[in-house]
Amino acid sequence: MFQNSGIDEWHGIFVVTGEEEKAKERVKYRLQDGFTVVVPKRKLRVRKGGVWKVETKVLFPGYVLINGEITTDIYYRLKNIPNVLKLLRTGSSVARIDRREMAVLSKLICNNEEIGFSNVLLENGRVRVVDGPLFSLEGIIVSIDHRKERAKIRLNFLGEERTVDLGISILKPI
Repeated sequence: MFQNSGIDEWHGIFVVTGEEEKAKERVKYRLQDGFTVVVPKRKLRVRKGGVWKVETKVLFPGYVLINGEITTDIYYRLKNIPNVLKLLRTGSSVARIDRREMAVLSKLICNNEEIGFSNVLLENGRVRVVDGPLFSLEGIIVSIDHRKERAKIRLNFLGEERTVDLGISILKPI
């Protein structure tokens, strides 16, 4: 669960892809206290040169999430930060991320900003998540890649449906 700033207003900031961490640190420095700034990440097993390794990748490349009230002053402070391209807007106001979307993201991201591995049991063609971030979220799983040990899931983010891969550990039934 994200630690939020006491205000339940989440916003998306569009930043230069690949520079999410730098942008996050700059935003935290400029805004100081009262805001929570997050770059959601996921752990995946990746095979390189015949060797399996665990890598951490950004969940939504090009986005930084911020929790707090965005006033006009804060808006202009954010616009002048290097690597920040724009604040997502709806009409004349800064867009808020829907509470339901943030509830699912908060449930997935249990430790810090990373979505870890979920233990999955495959029984009679059905997927059952035993524990981990996907526990009780079987309904958002679209498919399972046995070879790469990944679950393709469907998430709503900023009003759009997105499909992302999350790492899983496939357990063998006893």
